[in-house]
Amino acid sequence: MPHSRYLPEEMGAAEITPAGSFEAGSCQSFTLTYTAGRFGMDDTASLKIVFRFAADMGRLQFDDPQAANYVTVEASNNAVLETRYDPKGNIRPWDKALYIKVLKGFMKQGDRIVVRFGDPREGSPGLRLQTFCESTFEFRVLVDAIATYNYVQLPKSPTIAIVPGPAVAWKAVLPTMRRVGQPFRLGLKAEDRWGNPTDQVGAKVRLRSTLPVTNLPSEVSFEHGRFSVSMDDLRTDETGDLTVEVLDETGEVLAESNPLRIVESAGLLPYWGDLHGQTEETIGTNSVREYFAFARDRAFLDICGHQGNDFQITNAFWKDLNDATREFDEPGRFVAVPGYEWSGNTALGGDRNVFFLHEGETIRRSSHALLDDLSDADDDCLTAADLFEALTAGAEDCAVIAHVGGRYADIRMAHDGRIERAVEIHSAWGTFEWLLADAIEKGYRVGIVCHSDGHKGRPGASYPGASWFGAYGGLTCYLMPELSRQAWFDCLRKRRHYGTTGARMILSLRASFSGPVTVFDDDPSLGPADRRHETSAMMGDIVETSLEAARMHVDVVASAPIERIEVRNGMRPVEVVRPAAREAAQGSCIRVIWEGAEYRGRFRQTVWDGEARFEDNRIVAARPINFFNPDKSLDRVGRDGLRWRSGTTGNFAGFDAVVADPQCGNLRFRTELVEFDIPLREVGVEDRAYEAGKLGRRVRAFRMPETNPYRTCRFESTVALATGRDNPIYVVVTQDDGHQAWSSPIWVHRSTG
Repeated sequence: MPHSRYLPEEMGAAEITPAGSFEAGSCQSFTLTYTAGRFGMDDTASLKIVFRFAADMGRLQFDDPQAANYVTVEASNNAVLETRYDPKGNIRPWDKALYIKVLKGFMKQGDRIVVRFGDPREGSPGLRLQTFCESTFEFRVLVDAIATYNYVQLPKSPTIAIVPGPAVAWKAVLPTMRRVGQPFRLGLKAEDRWGNPTDQVGAKVRLRSTLPVTNLPSEVSFEHGRFSVSMDDLRTDETGDLTVEVLDETGEVLAESNPLRIVESAGLLPYWGDLHGQTEETIGTNSVREYFAFARDRAFLDICGHQGNDFQITNAFWKDLNDATREFDEPGRFVAVPGYEWSGNTALGGDRNVFFLHEGETIRRSSHALLDDLSDADDDCLTAADLFEALTAGAEDCAVIAHVGGRYADIRMAHDGRIERAVEIHSAWGTFEWLLADAIEKGYRVGIVCHSDGHKGRPGASYPGASWFGAYGGLTCYLMPELSRQAWFDCLRKRRHYGTTGARMILSLRASFSGPVTVFDDDPSLGPADRRHETSAMMGDIVETSLEAARMHVDVVASAPIERIEVRNGMRPVEVVRPAAREAAQGSCIRVIWEGAEYRGRFRQTVWDGEARFEDNRIVAARPINFFNPDKSLDRVGRDGLRWRSGTTGNFAGFDAVVADPQCGNLRFRTELVEFDIPLREVGVEDRAYEAGKLGRRVRAFRMPETNPYRTCRFESTVALATGRDNPIYVVVTQDDGHQAWSSPIWVHRSTG
């Protein structure tokens, strides 16, 4: 919703020095000068300098001139000014507001207000810039010249460019399964310390493959100005699990790709997608076309969707968004899916992601809260129940996913299994297994997805940055016969997909039975459904049987060593497989994990700042787990101590500490929520858990091997079936590096007959 449109050209002007390009996450000093316009500024008039919600720059402060983000404000005519900073002090998405009020005096035309961000004159290192790239980072200036608190936006506000920094990590991305002789792509990029793909690289890298690959060059040149390299027509005639290493000119390994399994034949192939994010047209950053281009060319995704808050999507942008998905959708290469986020308040059902098979469908908003044009307000659906009724009654070919963000989906209040086929249990907002628990409790047969819900213009590679987003954005692997929009819709409806916290791994789950069972692709409780008689089922299938047990077949090829694999029936683990359990039993590595959230809503972050000591022992090495914000580190304290700053939003974080003597001394652990002391000899392979209440908050300590060689794991597990209800059987994979994956369940209903 715009501010007042009254004579913006008469409200003055603003400029910033220095101008130009600046490194993401760096500290810089800027002087913004506002020159009063024709009206001047009356006594008690004010101006705001506002920034986007997504901007994770440092919090402005006025008290410590030697600290970062110090701001000073002065008037050229010595008027007395009042200043304050409010991160929710303006209309979204320009929430973050520096408020400057003329407290005593007034200003005439030509008088100036000078704002120094990161004022260096008394020692401040500067303003810490946002951690992600944006070509037009705006210092938007709003003026209330006549003291009515009705602000006018200046016609032109100062902007700078935020660009990536030097490379600190390399990434190599492959698909996860292809047939012998089928072409595939290898994507290469380098990232700066904040996860931005960087063009600040001038290097030659060597490539080394574990299988012979046709058209794979032995050497690739990165030139300054180039963000990624893609090799699109690679093939191999050998079956097996393939990885590619990236080496520098001295032979040091810079990166290893995710695994790619080459098979003789396969009816379904895995394709990777991030279907959930926003851009500057709503509450995110960068444009919608930059968003899809990033997904395809820098995150190397196969499938991408855009999910803007409906109450901020103008009719013009809805048309433009549909034009963009039509432009980027290229079956066989890249799928772009049109849609929007129905952003109803939690009390009305909470967030839902709505996707359409075709462009040009009606957007049914939860409200017109930030829109002036009310000509289509009759299409609004104010509750989730109204939304489901409208979507199922209309002619649209659509799909819905329950989502947890600021507002969370309350599927206990509203759900329609005909179109809501999945729950999103991980995003940059955190991990939300409780949403799956709600679905199981209510008897909803849904699949599991993980996406990013990113706001920083990085779909498919969504680092949380320095904000209160708590996790790396998720990915979903969709099992499809081909890469097309129709195949994606069919896959979602059949629940043939698994979600991860961002890692690309191979995860296969099948069930076999001692006799014939009835298998459905669709839910027979919702209406007529095709059925067939089989002795096996795959991820997402719905099964009816009178048999007492199912035999589960699990096959994992991970992108890092495997810490554990849980086979679950509902929310209860029925078997936990730790491939490295034997090596861990006498290992010298102690892993401590903290996890959970305050509650289901927006401010769910739990702070776990703390310290640990390994008394009467010595730390040989330590490494953090899921520390995504470089500003929050795990630090050594002396020979036996660690100190950290960390938070979780339903996900987990922690550390590994390798100690000199695996059986000697005590672990002394201290945070505000949990404290414990335990002799190291009592720390075993099984979790020692310390509960902290709220939403799954707890600390776990257990033993790990110093070196874990197990990146693959294949096993079978017999699961007893409860009678008269669904048995949602699925697996959860946890890697040593902190990444996780969840298969969609096989829904086995055991009848009493």
